[in-house]
Order: sequence, then C-alpha cells, then structure tokens
Amino acid sequence: MIQTLGYACINNTLAEQEIVVNRSMIKKTFLAKGIEQASVTALKNITDFFKVVQWNIENDITFYRMSSDMFPWMSEYQLDDLPDINHIRRQLTRIGTLVREHHHRLTFHPGPFNVLASPNDLVVQKTIKELRQHGEIMDMLGLPRTPFAKINIHVGGAYGDKNAALDRFISNFKKLPDTARLRLTVENDDKANMFSIKDLMRLHNATGIPIVFDYLHHEFCTGDLSEEEAFSLAVSTWPKGVTPVVHFSSAKKKYEDKKAVEAAHADFVYSPVKTYGQSVDIMLEAKAKEAAVLKYRKDFSSLRKRPLRAKV
Repeated sequence: MIQTLGYACINNTLAEQEIVVNRSMIKKTFLAKGIEQASVTALKNITDFFKVVQWNIENDITFYRMSSDMFPWMSEYQLDDLPDINHIRRQLTRIGTLVREHHHRLTFHPGPFNVLASPNDLVVQKTIKELRQHGEIMDMLGLPRTPFAKINIHVGGAYGDKNAALDRFISNFKKLPDTARLRLTVENDDKANMFSIKDLMRLHNATGIPIVFDYLHHEFCTGDLSEEEAFSLAVSTWPKGVTPVVHFSSAKKKYEDKKAVEAAHADFVYSPVKTYGQSVDIMLEAKAKEAAVLKYRKDFSSLRKRPLRAKV
C-alpha cells in the first residue's frame, strides 16, 4: 500500500517562475563576498522554500526532500554566524508550522562527499559537521529527531575492505550529535562491489540505523536477495510508529534512452511500485520531479490509497 509519494528538491513548475531553493554561487564569488552573500542567498532560498511547500499543499503532495543546497557553501561556516540567521529562523519556524498543520514529511539526502566510512579523518570531520548542520536546519523547522525526518546517506566506499569500512561507519556514527544521529538512515548502493541491503544489516544490528531500500540500486547490488526479500529486510529495520521510506525510479536506459548508463534515473516512472503489502512512503527519484508524481497518480490511480499518517 502506498502511504504517500514524494519528489526531490527542485519543483520544475515553480522554477519556470524563478522560484528555486538551490541558488548558489561560484567559489570565486564566495571568497570575494563571503558569508554576507551566502546569508543573502540562503534567505532567498528559504523564502522560496515556503512557496514550494505551499505548492505541495495545493497539489496534495505530502512528502518532499529538501535541497542540501539551500545554504550555499554551508561547510565553510556555522549557521549561527549568518548575518540573516534570525530572519532565516523565523522563516523556517513558519514553514515548520505549515508542514505540521498539513501532516507533511520533510527529509534530506546530503551529497556523496559525506562519508562516515572514510579512512581520512578530515573527510570524517567534515561529514560530521555537514550532517550536524542538516540536523540543525531540521531543528529550526521543528521537525522530530527521529527517522521520520530522515537524513539519508550511503556508506560511501568499501576501500577494498567492506568489513573495515563498516567498522569505521559504526564508530563514526556514534560520534554524531543527536540532531543528526537520531535522524540518520543509510541506503543500498547500485554497484555489485558496494553495499547491498544484506551488507547494511550489519550497520543496523550495531547501531539501530534504519535502512532505506532503493529498488533500482538493488537490481545492480542484490546481495543474493530477491527484491521482495531485500525490501522486507530494509522495512523491518525502521522503528515502530515511523513509516519506512523507499526510493523508486525507472531506468532511463530501459524506457527513454538506450544510450544512458544502466543506473540512470528516467524522467518519469513507468511501472507501479510493489510494496508487498507494507505501508511505506515512496520517494520518486525521477528527473521530472513533481510532474512525475502527478503522472504516476494518473497512470496508477487505481492503486493509490490514502491511509492515516503514521506517528512521527
């Protein structure tokens, strides 16, 4: 049963009206204008974030992945040092109130440079800072410190020794502040030599971290499990009362462009999501973003039910 469908970061409909949440600036500009310009840009992004949430409400889309680029060059400063932080906090509080009133789910998926399994201490320290800052944004929104407001990452690399990489992840996971650690989830990979759902169970057993199942990734890294077996195993790792999240996309190579790489995401979704009798929230990782959600509803409307929202 489909709990709800979501999309990631960019709303293409609003982008045509220059309403965007990922304004940035090149490094040269940041070095020249510094945190003051970063603050101005972040405030513009947060202002438009409110408009995106409003659009989602009007279109009955209750699941949305926030852009990690709302605060440009975030790794180079502390959020509290932004000159406009008080205004930004007020805007985020306003958004958080709106989200709770309409029972929406907001999540993050920080970039691939966040690697808790890295053997490089500097990379690990930067990752811990970045994840903490994602958690701080969620705190300003008033989101729960649970995987309902998940911050999702990958292990990030096997470095020739999966077990050693998993050991480092476990050790560094425990160093995260509560604002990030209590929200963190981990996702299966799309390469056979990387981390399958079966591999990730070791992390869950050691830390309790929930696992996000990605259907397309599983096709390339099965861990000798069927889709249903891997899906069910991942779903079983989520705490009681928090609806599990899964990622679904169609392969661009299969449906839209035979020249595309095998793991590339298509613009739209071309088959219904099999949920094997489980209640899950589905992030559609389709390039057409909100249009893909609306098309999926139209194409597979007979499969859509609208149960009560799970507890957070």
